[in-house]
This record gives sequence, C-alpha cells and structure tokens, in this order.
Amino acid sequence: MNTFKDLYEFINLAKNNRKYAASTANNLKSAVKIFEKELTSNERDSIDIVEQNIEEIFVNVINKNKDKNINSLGAYKARLLKVIEDYKRYGKNPSRMQNWIARHRHSTPMVKNQDKQDKNKINLSAHTPNPVDNEGRIEITVQANSRIVILLSKNPSKKEITLRIQ
Repeated sequence: MNTFKDLYEFINLAKNNRKYAASTANNLKSAVKIFEKELTSNERDSIDIVEQNIEEIFVNVINKNKDKNINSLGAYKARLLKVIEDYKRYGKNPSRMQNWIARHRHSTPMVKNQDKQDKNKINLSAHTPNPVDNEGRIEITVQANSRIVILLSKNPSKKEITLRIQ
C-alpha cells in the first residue's frame, strides 16, 4: 500500500533525478503539505483513497484556508493530483523513472519585438483634435444629472473664463 508520506520521498527522488526543477518540487511539496493536514488516518495510509475522496478533502481545505484565494487552492489541488499521477506512473517502480522524459518549460520574454515597435508609435503628448481649436473644455460630473463645464480660450483672461452649471 502506498502512503501519503511516500509522495514527499517521490518528489525528492524526482528532483534529484532532474525530473522536477527545484522550484516545481517545492511547489508540489507545499500542495501535498496543505492537503495532508486535512486527511483522515485512512486517507494518509492510501493514495488511492485520497484520489477517490479528493473533492471532499478539497472542500475541507477550502474551509480551513479561508484566508487563501480559491484559485490558489485550486492550483494546489491540481499540483497534488499531478504528483499522485506521476507517483503512480514512475514512483511505484523506480526503474521506470529512467524512461521518464521530463517536460521543461522555457521562459518567454515578457515583451515581444512587435510590442516594442508598437510602443514607439505611441505618442502620449500628441495633439488630440478638438471641435473648436481655439477653446478648451473641462467637464466635471458632480451628481447623476448635474455637471460643471469650464470653457477656456487658448489665451484666457479673467473675463474670458466662463463657468456654466447644468
């Protein structure tokens, strides 16, 4: 019978054999640790029972970790199921680990060249067309049906500033 504690050993073994990156192994251990707190003794003794009862266990995890985001807890659940799947495939028979081809993700640059080209085309201080080029207009909404409109000429004097309340 495969116990829940065997998952920790499997994660370490996979990390040492370069099947999991160190950061991935740490994330998987965190997921296992969060779920382990909510397991019954029967579930701790059998990974198969954990897999069968995952939804009920997940509800308990959500209830005990209300300070955590539900999406984060969902990610932890997915990580736990991934470890269980990998354990069943490669952990029960360590000789199978030799044939395990680990998928390594390659990082992608945050900004693509096309984005850089587009960024150069943007001019924030460009002139925006105004219906009347010799006047400026400022509108402030005060309440649902009222607003303040300030009209300014290009070179306003004190007499030329008009204030209209609608």
